[in-house]
Parts: sequence; structure tokens; C-alpha cells
Amino acid sequence: MVRERRPGARRGLRPRRAAPHPHSPAPRLRDLPAPRPSRGAIGPLFGAAAFAWPYRLVLAGLYRAGFRPWQLTLLSLTGNGVVAWLLLSGRSFLPGMLLLVAGLLDVFDGALARLRGEASRRGAFLDSVVDRLSDMVVFGALFWALARHGDEVEAGLALAALVVSLLVSHVRAEAEAAGLSLTEGLMQRLERYVLLMVGLTAPRALLPVLALLAGLGAVTLLQRVVLAWRQLARTAKKEE
Repeated sequence: MVRERRPGARRGLRPRRAAPHPHSPAPRLRDLPAPRPSRGAIGPLFGAAAFAWPYRLVLAGLYRAGFRPWQLTLLSLTGNGVVAWLLLSGRSFLPGMLLLVAGLLDVFDGALARLRGEASRRGAFLDSVVDRLSDMVVFGALFWALARHGDEVEAGLALAALVVSLLVSHVRAEAEAAGLSLTEGLMQRLERYVLLMVGLTAPRALLPVLALLAGLGAVTLLQRVVLAWRQLARTAKKEE
């Protein structure tokens, strides 16, 4: 995901990091960064040492192939669009597998932006909008497909999971607009991708997976609201 670069000092006092020349040699594999830590339920597992070298290998390949971060972001959106179309056509296993591709593109666009020195607020904004749009496309298609086949419980849970995921992201956006840091939460984007992949590919797993997505998403929403409220209370005490 494309993350916002930390703002520097006043303009002119700190030179902006230049993007690497397109014909410059790629960084050595061992010099590439490891996956960024995540505070979700599954995220820390992907930050383990076992995933560091495969992560670096894929990142180096994308860099050497000349991909730009915005291209990966739009390819991720396209992949999620294909997943939605397959869901509407009545398939489940293939879209579940394609979610892996779309999820990896969503992970590596931010890493590639930092590697190329192209992380920016515009990139962070584009990535955030595309993430929300991808969620709406995939979960909306899943809701429609399930409702059309008369699976009312699963359809309701898919809609609930979508609403909760949008609210979780909205709370974080409002907290950051108020100057707070809010990255905690059991159910984040990585966890949603992994669980939905399991639900679509494993036999009879969709109903319990959707229940988990909706339930843990609601817990995450409450968790973030409480954490933001506490941070605001501490800030108010300091200002008194």
C-alpha cells in the first residue's frame, strides 16, 4: 500500500530524495527492506523472517521490470474487478485465488514507491481511494451473487462486512485528520484478504468466514473508536 511520506522540514532546507535513474542498477537483494510490520491479527506472521527474502525477491523483480507504484495500484483495482465479475458469474474458487494476486499488488505498490523514492501524499490518497473502491466492488459483487441465489444469511453478512470495513477505514481517516495515530485493529485489510480467500476456496467455509469478517470487523471498529477517544482525552488534558 502506498503510505504517506513523513513531511520534512521547511521547504528548501531539506532536499527531496530523487527517484533512481531508470537505467541505474537495482539495489542488492540484501539491502532491500523487509515487510513493514502490521498490527492486525495475521499481519505479524507475514513480518516473520521466513517471509523477508521472498518479499525482497518479488520487490526486486518489480523494480527491475520497471513498474511504477501507480501501475500496481491500478492493476490491483483491475484484479479486484475481475474477481467481482467472476463472483457474479457464479464462481468462487478462481476469484478466491485471484484475490491473492490483487492482494500482493496492493502490498507491493507502497514498498515500490518507497524504494523508488516516489512515496507522496498523492500516492497515499490514490491508494486509499482505490482500496475502498476495491472493497466495495468485491463485497458488493459477493452480496449480489449470494442474494441472487437465495443465500440470505451469507448475503447479509457480506453486506455487514463491507459496511464495517468502510467504517473502520473512516474512523482511521477521521483520527488522522485530528492529528492522531491509529493503526491498531484485529481486522485490517490483510486479514480481510486472507480470510475471504479461505472462504471462497475452502468447501463450506464462506458462511463462517463472513461471520468472522463482520464480527471481528465490528470489534476492530469499537477498538479504534475507544483508542481515538482516549488519545483525544490525553490531548485535551495536556492543553488545559
